[in-house]
Amino acid sequence: MLFPSNIGSSLAIDETELTNGELYTIVTDKAKHGKKGALVAMVKGVKADAVAAVLHRIEAMKRRMVIEVTLDLSPAMESIVRASFPAARVTSDRFHAQQLVSEALQEIRVALRREAMKAESAAIIKARTDKIAFSPRIHANGDSDKQLLARSRYVLFKTESTWHESQKERADILFQTYPSLKKAYDLSMLFRSIYEHSTTKEIAKEKLDAWYAKIIESRIEAFEVPMLTIQAHEDTILNYFVARSTNAAAESFNAKLKGFRSVVRGVRDKKFFLFRVAMLYG
Repeated sequence: MLFPSNIGSSLAIDETELTNGELYTIVTDKAKHGKKGALVAMVKGVKADAVAAVLHRIEAMKRRMVIEVTLDLSPAMESIVRASFPAARVTSDRFHAQQLVSEALQEIRVALRREAMKAESAAIIKARTDKIAFSPRIHANGDSDKQLLARSRYVLFKTESTWHESQKERADILFQTYPSLKKAYDLSMLFRSIYEHSTTKEIAKEKLDAWYAKIIESRIEAFEVPMLTIQAHEDTILNYFVARSTNAAAESFNAKLKGFRSVVRGVRDKKFFLFRVAMLYG
């Protein structure tokens, strides 16, 4: 589906699953806020050449009027944008970048929890063999080691200033017990602060370089992939600091489509479903 008249100066591009793993690439006009006229294109598949071929049906003059396109960290989406909107600034969504770093932090927490569960299970078996009662280590807040790590999931997503009293207590115990997790948490929050406290691309670039150096110095393996991914997309990530644009509009539109699928209880007739999407948003 293509609606050339809906194109605006600021677009968002993303992919969505329609049914049974079938992916569609969706381009929306951010100025329409997910309402009537928001849908610019909805193309089956995510192959850059195929999607770009559809978008090239929009006259070149209109495509050159696009100033900015926001997207996630997908190389395929970036290829589509560069081929279709040559004058547009390509901006990677900050929340996808932050998610990479947060996932690395959670990966460390989960690995520590597995180790704690393994140690506890071994201790239980030994106690049973020795015919003695098993008593796990209990921290001051009432958590065992595995409970402490399980219940700290949301603590690690938040900044210290937003913790309530029980979370502060849990975080203190967590970081004293697992210093490596404290180091990883600090790196995660440092990356987040780059977005919150940088006012220009130049300042953000300096802070990113300092963050890379700290990761290399820390030797925390879980952060290597996020660092390399961010370095690979650094130019488009830094474009965020031009207008502080995110891809929230695309995520919101995808949520509307998911809600629509839920209302109609799934996609039984795909053509009719797409027709209704076109009538609502095209």
